[in-house]
Amino acid sequence: MPKLDRFRIASARRLRATLTDEERIVWHLLWRIPVEGTHFRKQAPVGPYYADFVSHRLGLVIEIDGSHHAEGHQKVHDERRTRWFVENGYRVVRFWNHEVRKELESVLDSIYAAVEERRSLVTENHPTSALPRRPSPSRGG
Repeated sequence: MPKLDRFRIASARRLRATLTDEERIVWHLLWRIPVEGTHFRKQAPVGPYYADFVSHRLGLVIEIDGSHHAEGHQKVHDERRTRWFVENGYRVVRFWNHEVRKELESVLDSIYAAVEERRSLVTENHPTSALPRRPSPSRGG
């Protein structure tokens, strides 16, 4: 295995092991979103970047940011990352740490709304979404 691949795998492991408290809260609650097909991965690679949480099937990235993301180099980097995600078909939803701590229900409602929006796009664009279900032979069909 090339050194770069080993480095990326090790980096991903480190990131998954070092979630912030706010990321841990969101990660613990993401499974409660009652919509089929919302498999999220934490600290997962998406192209050249890592997303806090991503559903590749839905094309949805969720980012939980601290105050340092609002300044200088980090702000420019985040704008570049977001632009790359959008250009590659992902929707990015960002929340500040204080929103997760103080307005958790609102954060979860926003995530649910984004999931529903993306799910409808995936269903509409899926090549077999309009095919009728075949009747079950065991049920007289």
